[in-house]
Amino acid sequence: MGLRSERGPILLSLMLSTALVALDATIIATASATIASELGAFEQVPWLFSAYLLAQAVSTPLAGRLSDILGRKSLIVAGIGIFLAGSVLCGAAWSMGALIAGRVLQGLGAGTVMPVAQTIAADIYSLEERAKVQGYLASVWAISAVVGPTLGGVFSEFVSWRWIFLINVPLCALAAWMILRRYHEAPREGAREPIDYTGAVLLASASTLLLFGLLEGGTTWAWWSVPSVLVLASAIALGAWFVRHVLRSQHPIVDLRLLRRRVIGVATAVSLVVGMVVLGLSTYIPIYAQGVLGYGPLIAGFALAAMTIGWPLTASNSGRLYLRLGFRITSVIGAAVVVVGSAATLLLTSTTPLIVTAAATFLVGGGMGLCAIPTLIAAQSAVGREIRGGVTGVNIFARSLGSAVGVAICGAMVNAHARIGPDGSPQGDGLMEGLHLVFIFVAISAVALAALTAAMPRDREEARDRRAARSREQERAVEGQGAE
Repeated sequence: MGLRSERGPILLSLMLSTALVALDATIIATASATIASELGAFEQVPWLFSAYLLAQAVSTPLAGRLSDILGRKSLIVAGIGIFLAGSVLCGAAWSMGALIAGRVLQGLGAGTVMPVAQTIAADIYSLEERAKVQGYLASVWAISAVVGPTLGGVFSEFVSWRWIFLINVPLCALAAWMILRRYHEAPREGAREPIDYTGAVLLASASTLLLFGLLEGGTTWAWWSVPSVLVLASAIALGAWFVRHVLRSQHPIVDLRLLRRRVIGVATAVSLVVGMVVLGLSTYIPIYAQGVLGYGPLIAGFALAAMTIGWPLTASNSGRLYLRLGFRITSVIGAAVVVVGSAATLLLTSTTPLIVTAAATFLVGGGMGLCAIPTLIAAQSAVGREIRGGVTGVNIFARSLGSAVGVAICGAMVNAHARIGPDGSPQGDGLMEGLHLVFIFVAISAVALAALTAAMPRDREEARDRRAARSREQERAVEGQGAE
């Protein structure tokens, strides 16, 4: 049986694996109060989210590169296994500390699954097909953003919050079984590249401290306090050491020299800014709808759901555009739509109808589908299979870093004008003023996004890269037929 006949089941397994990651990023939100009342330590509840996101972000670039060295199949199955172990620990947690430890394991598994799943999709689908496939994967995130909190509330109210995690056990087993059964990698030729353990430790340490400092700054401690300065200074020092190491290494865990290639460097910068825009709106649009307009959580979620719907709708159709117009023009069009949607948020007031907010976020999501996905595919297509996982992992890590930076900046602006209520959310007369500053930041970031997409290689350079990518894919197809 050829690879083409196997691709449908492989894609389903990748979507299921992605769904596990996406659901657990949001499903716990509506159950956190119930969990805290049973396990105690309410002050540690934010770490149920931070621990997951931190572990996921740190493991992403490492997993992407390791999949180039050790193989996609072994890495994604290992990631699912780690996620499964974390889910079991969370479901059996006897204390908040044990639950947080389980969330760390889940995050490590999620950070392994995400880049490898996207890399496998890039490996087995042609350039013409990748946009639609990435749209399918993006739709999983869109559905999970809406379904996740609802499922969390249903489980915690009618069954037990522990089933939020235990339901992952059969799903993980199914996803792993489908990949083991259906996905077959071509045998690797030559000696295996050595693993850069020193670079991996330095990258993990620097990333952990940087993201930890950004997530906790302005909340657990003041930005200019001693702990904040020490953590961020240590992150910068380790980061500088890491850069020095990889530039001298023959086989670095993350080859930063690839960023000198225009398409990869720009695509990575685009991903960074995408993280700022998306997390800025994802965090504060619901706060605006509830704290300013006075809607409940369910109705407030409608405004954000519009963005998650717009993204996969345009992403799945972006292939037609970039095959006709090129990656650069397609991403510029997408960024322009993001600018329009972000500018619309500047008009939001305390009396603006919610449908206007939803329309603005829908435009942002639609623009992202034409911007984030094509730039990622452009970066993946510019390199061979042997380093595609590393490029994908760095791209996703950049988005996580941008998210942390965006939330830190937006949080500082809102907290400077609003007071923090008993439930930990900002409120008060100054809330709208703080939110307006957030929307200004998002709009400025959107303009930067447009400038970056304009710096993508022009169509002639793209065509050359696409021809080279097609040539590599044809060679792999011939090798695959020979192996069969």
